[in-house]
Amino acid sequence: MTSQITSPTPSSFPASSSAEKSTRIAFFIAGFGTSAWAPMVPFVKERLVMQEGYLGLLLLCLGAGSILTMPIAGALTSRIGCRKVLLFATLVMCAALPMLTQMSSAIGLGLTLFIFGAGVGALDCAVNIQATILERGSSRPLMSGFHGLFSLGGLIGAGSVSALLSLGWFLFNVTVAVVVVMVVLLSISISHCLPYGGTKSGAAFGLPKGVVFYIGVVCFILFLTEGAVLDWSAVFLTDVREMSPAHAGLGYAAFAATMTIGRLTGDRLVQFLGARFTVIAGALLAAAGLICAIVLPSWEFALLGYALLGIGCANIVPVMFSLAGKQSVMPESVAVPAVSSMGYAGILMGPAFIGFVAQAISLSIALLALSVLLIGVAAGIRMMRMLS
Repeated sequence: MTSQITSPTPSSFPASSSAEKSTRIAFFIAGFGTSAWAPMVPFVKERLVMQEGYLGLLLLCLGAGSILTMPIAGALTSRIGCRKVLLFATLVMCAALPMLTQMSSAIGLGLTLFIFGAGVGALDCAVNIQATILERGSSRPLMSGFHGLFSLGGLIGAGSVSALLSLGWFLFNVTVAVVVVMVVLLSISISHCLPYGGTKSGAAFGLPKGVVFYIGVVCFILFLTEGAVLDWSAVFLTDVREMSPAHAGLGYAAFAATMTIGRLTGDRLVQFLGARFTVIAGALLAAAGLICAIVLPSWEFALLGYALLGIGCANIVPVMFSLAGKQSVMPESVAVPAVSSMGYAGILMGPAFIGFVAQAISLSIALLALSVLLIGVAAGIRMMRMLS
């Protein structure tokens, strides 16, 4: 698979240290704010007296809001700049998060989740466009470090919210504390965000094509894998490895921790090994980790496998977003939302895909199918000439 690469000079989009720091903070805000919702789900479910099936349908509203908003956010960044979109998207998240704790009906919760998801999607899209612009104007890889701050924000967000709830804080007060942190970080970083966006194009929206479609497929597989680990690792450890439910969360914790470490150190790794080798080795290591977790008969090996899976997956998506900023098939204001949307579709479809295969065959076979997809990623990357 080939594609012509643009050759911008660093002066085309000058990258300053202040702009890079603001981008890292924006990624942290995105991860922190998004993850803060997850520990609140059981409390909201209990308040509305809602069965799991109905709750699952309502949670789709968050993903729907994100996916539908991403193309709009991409178009807006090219017209009004990343800074304004980042500001508005973050404020939408800050407004919606406390409201989620006050909704007393399923309809109200669904609408608020959609609004919250819209803010998440717009922020994700705008910050990735800003990141591609800065990396393109830099002489070194930056994307893994940016995404590492998202992962770090997610770990701190989920952990701090869980800690406050365990201390007996009211749910609304917890969300107010989260919003205060987000607003403070936003006030520190927003003035250094880019006042311009990606390359202007005639089309505001566009279906992924050529190499952009392939990038989207890779992101779909990686996000599908991440969603499956998030939703099914604890079930696998308890049902198949007979691990105590109180400790079953260690599977995802091992995955998330090694992914965060891998991304925070990933820029140097990509610069040393090259993007192509990093993706191929990462995909194969991720597949091996998943096979280790499923085939070897002990929970200790399962935790090791999830840790290897996190390391392997860590830098593949950042490299793909870097590639989306280098290709010339589509402008980044259209390409990045398209790639992000395909990735989010993987997160939404992952748990359902695993559940369907698990019910039809077995959970172990369903998870092994992901390792086959990861091996396919490694094989496909070898044919991409534009990835050095």
